[in-house]
Parts: sequence; C-alpha cells; structure tokens
Amino acid sequence: MESSIASTPVTGSASSTIPVSTNASTRTREPQAVAASGGGWLLFAGIVLMAAGVMRLFDAIWAFRYHGVVPQHLENAIFGTSLSTYGWLWLVVAIIVFASGLVVLLPSQMASWTGQIGRWVGAAAAVILAVSAIWWMPYYPIWSLTYIGIGVVTSYALIAYGRRQPA
Repeated sequence: MESSIASTPVTGSASSTIPVSTNASTRTREPQAVAASGGGWLLFAGIVLMAAGVMRLFDAIWAFRYHGVVPQHLENAIFGTSLSTYGWLWLVVAIIVFASGLVVLLPSQMASWTGQIGRWVGAAAAVILAVSAIWWMPYYPIWSLTYIGIGVVTSYALIAYGRRQPA
C-alpha cells in the first residue's frame, strides 16, 4: 500500500501547511464524526433505559412485598391505596422501559428502519417513565425527580441525536 501525503494550506494563513494523509487504509471514522452523529447519546440512552427498567422492577418488588405503613395521603393517589396496584403498574413500566433500552441498543446496521423504530420506542418509554414518576411526587419527591430527570434526558438524547445517517 502506498501512502501519499499532500500539503493543504491552513485557512487564513498562506504560508502554513498541514500534511494530509490520503492512504485508504488510514481513513477511519473520526471521533468528531461519531460525536456529531450522536452515537454516544444513543448508547447512553439505551443503557440508562435498561437501568431505569431495573430500578422500576425493584420498585415493583418493593410494592408487592411491603407490609408497613403507607404514606399518609395515599387515598388521594391516582390508583388508590393498594400498593399491589402500583406494583403491577411499575412491573409493566419496567418491562416496557427495559425492552425499549434493548431495542435502542440493537445495531441499526440490520436495517435503517430498525434504528428509527428503536429510537422512537425508546423516547416513548422515557416519557412513560417520567409520567409514571409524577404520580408519586407528593409522597417521594426526590425519587420521583430522579425518574423524571432520567426520562427527560433520555428522551432528549433519543429525539435530538438519533437522526438517520446519510447513505
């Protein structure tokens, strides 16, 4: 393999030159191109969705097994006073969020449409995660704000940085 090096003038300076390699074997995707395409954000979103799904699974297990005193005003909650109702709700949310994290992490090289579907399913799951946390805001505000923050950042990552790559 033959490598040729050419000199390219730097913009704004006629006397300075930068060597540019034109060897085909050294042409790789630059880190700036990966960052611009949002690859890191998509990886982040997939991992965070899966972690949030596991966290919601622990919430569901807690709701099924807890037999202590429940928060004072739980009778005003959306789904009533039964923690098992919330356990089933959180279990469904956990399955949806974890599965969407897996879909987001699927390689989009299989087909261009799988990456887009995974991205939108993940964004919808992140919104579901945030909305399901709002219901418990009066009872557990810090934990609810954590889930809402995860949902907002993840949906932002999937919506803003998951665009289709040019062919």
